[in-house]
Amino acid sequence: MGQSLTEIAQSLKDSGKKVQLIYAFNGTGKTRLSREFRLLVAPKYIEAEEEIDENTGIKVLYYNAFTEDLFYWDNDLDADINRKLTIRGNGFTNLVLKFLQDQGLDGNITSNFQHFTNQFLTPKFSPDFSEVTFSIERGDDETLDNIKISKGEESNFIWCMFYTLLEQVVEVLNVPEPVDRTTNQFDNLKYVYIDDPVSSLDDNHLIELAVNLAELIKRSSNLKFVISTHNPLFYNVLYNELASKVCYMFNKLEDGTFELIEKLGDSNKSFSYHLFLKHTIDEAINTNNIQKYHFTLLRNLYEKTANFLGYPRWSELLPDDKQTYYNRIIQFTSHSTLSNEVVPEPTESEKQTVKFLLDHLTTNFKYWKEV
Repeated sequence: MGQSLTEIAQSLKDSGKKVQLIYAFNGTGKTRLSREFRLLVAPKYIEAEEEIDENTGIKVLYYNAFTEDLFYWDNDLDADINRKLTIRGNGFTNLVLKFLQDQGLDGNITSNFQHFTNQFLTPKFSPDFSEVTFSIERGDDETLDNIKISKGEESNFIWCMFYTLLEQVVEVLNVPEPVDRTTNQFDNLKYVYIDDPVSSLDDNHLIELAVNLAELIKRSSNLKFVISTHNPLFYNVLYNELASKVCYMFNKLEDGTFELIEKLGDSNKSFSYHLFLKHTIDEAINTNNIQKYHFTLLRNLYEKTANFLGYPRWSELLPDDKQTYYNRIIQFTSHSTLSNEVVPEPTESEKQTVKFLLDHLTTNFKYWKEV
């Protein structure tokens, strides 16, 4: 029996760690967990029109799917000319947008956005920061105004707004005395929750984004961060860049409850698919429950190892003296088309072959020794 999302959110809130890094597969419930966390920290932040208490200010900054839903397109369906991205106003966004406006951060947002997309793609904010239009400006007479950007570019733009805000907030809160700060709107801010930022980026830009975020986190002197993602690369970069953190695997159980399991290591050591394959085969060997499909899993494991090590054929990892023999066994048991003649229960000799070939793979190759 696992825990409810509220119970897991409470454990994250109660943690004393500066950074909590969560990995979860898509569809597990990361976005719902981020919402539960937000409601625990600041229960007044209901999605509708409730205003933020001026006496307490913002207690949590969050980026998730709900953040992106606050942005929607007015495509000017009648004239098809004045296309603009509109930001839905509520207590939270109105305060944030006013802060961005007062601090004159439109240039910072534009710079961050162009860095990750196109140096000629330029956002233009309305005076109250409630609407954004986009144009392509090449420095000549050819300017395309009021264009509609792609969904990936839109997601990137929203993240750049959030990141620019976060940069400024960290700078403000790093001033020790509240009376010396340029604003006191964030004096009670304690938590930043980020769920899967900009999954549309290519690997190089995603690595850069993760490094920049890690540097910003390290500069922050008094905020606590919870970051969840389904992207192993993004997770690994943050894992390696951040020293003071605790890492989790977030799972949804069959009964509808959830579990948050602490992991010691990056994704390659904690939850990658090749480790899942090895664990499954190991478990079958230890319980003497090897079936024919374990040959397929074994072949898959050999293929992944060969691909990582740069071997052109997975069979080259088999024992030299009986390479052809073992290759035929694995090929036959995993790819046999004679389904009516296949006996589901392997022979004792076949079971020993599975154990021998797994031991051979994990004992004789440095890659598996390091894992």
